[in-house]
Amino acid sequence: MANRKPGRARTGEPTGVRALERGLRLLEVLGSGEMLSLSELARRTELTPSTAYRLLETLRRRGFVDWEETTGLWRIGVRAYEIGQAFCHPNSLSTLALEAMQQLVARVNETVNLAVLDGTEAVYIQQVESHQMLRMFTRLGARVPLHCTGVGKVLLAWRPEDEVRQLLGPEPFVAFTPQTLTRLDAVRRELAQVRQQGYALDREEREIGVRCLAAPVRDATGRVVAALSLSAPAIRLPDERLPQLVPLVLETARTLSLRLGWQPDARPHQEIPPILT
Repeated sequence: MANRKPGRARTGEPTGVRALERGLRLLEVLGSGEMLSLSELARRTELTPSTAYRLLETLRRRGFVDWEETTGLWRIGVRAYEIGQAFCHPNSLSTLALEAMQQLVARVNETVNLAVLDGTEAVYIQQVESHQMLRMFTRLGARVPLHCTGVGKVLLAWRPEDEVRQLLGPEPFVAFTPQTLTRLDAVRRELAQVRQQGYALDREEREIGVRCLAAPVRDATGRVVAALSLSAPAIRLPDERLPQLVPLVLETARTLSLRLGWQPDARPHQEIPPILT
């Protein structure tokens, strides 16, 4: 009988790779911040309890997860946090953006966010809060849909049509409020307007009482790699305030793009796009 190579399953897939993938699935579930039982973790990751336990014990020994003896619940460990902080290295996008975002908040006193595309959602990687008593707050790492958020529209607008269809998924899209666009044709028209005016609006489409203004951040190749957004209660972000805020958000997004190596077309003067409401 032919000898199998050590460390390989009969399917030809390395057993170490399979175990790593399962362990990462456990970390992703615990990354939500919940404390979960072994049975619930096994259910969410589609693993048997015995397999989940072996993986969790390995992760616990390395400090990536913790087990609370009194409740029997598992939670994310400090080592996972330490590794995650590598994303805040001085050369990372979130750190490069921080100073410019702070300056924008100082000028407008509204919360400013930075989001990137991850899978079929936008994920927030940086935030600077306003100093208002009533202000918007988004947990870093929070994920939001693409079709009904300012950052989502920006991240979609300059992508190929077939990729947009794939990212949005089947119709109708989830309606979070009466203002949510739930059909592809409506989203297409919205994205065309975003490209024309250079920024996106969320008109209480994700949450009643909340409006957002978002602009694209480009890398050295000109590709849109992030979305910078300003979020505020709808009462503080009416259409009448857009002529004041749009140039400031576009200016900050342009600053971030330049820091990433973006080279805009050489023009003697670049006018602010018209305010389309």
